Amino acid sequence: MPETFLLDTSRIIDALNGRRDCKAHLSHLLDQGHTLACCTINVIEVYAGMRPKERAATDAFLENLEYYDVTWKIAERAGRLRYDWARKGQTLSLADVTIAAVALENDLVLLTDNHRHFPMLELPV
Repeated sequence: MPETFLLDTSRIIDALNGRRDCKAHLSHLLDQGHTLACCTINVIEVYAGMRPKERAATDAFLENLEYYDVTWKIAERAGRLRYDWARKGQTLSLADVTIAAVALENDLVLLTDNHRHFPMLELPV
């Protein structure tokens, strides 16, 4: 059954820079009927590190992804995730818990190579 994969920012950057066979992997997922997605945090992180000459390719790539906004419910869940993991002794970044919350609230599979940034057992990775 086709699923929607929320891309972690590292995977978007890998695809844009042609690293780690990321484009081939993403093409394979699309060929299987899956959907690729991004969220508010991805857009912020990508554009924060983008060089001006990369603008056209970055725009084209991101505009072809399904987009998920950060809602109040997602922001609240992200805050709770960060709080809960801090109590367990692991400080997670606001960006990572927000990406995780977007995936969890929308029943998306997170596509990442940074598994230690996303330790939530309930998060399909």
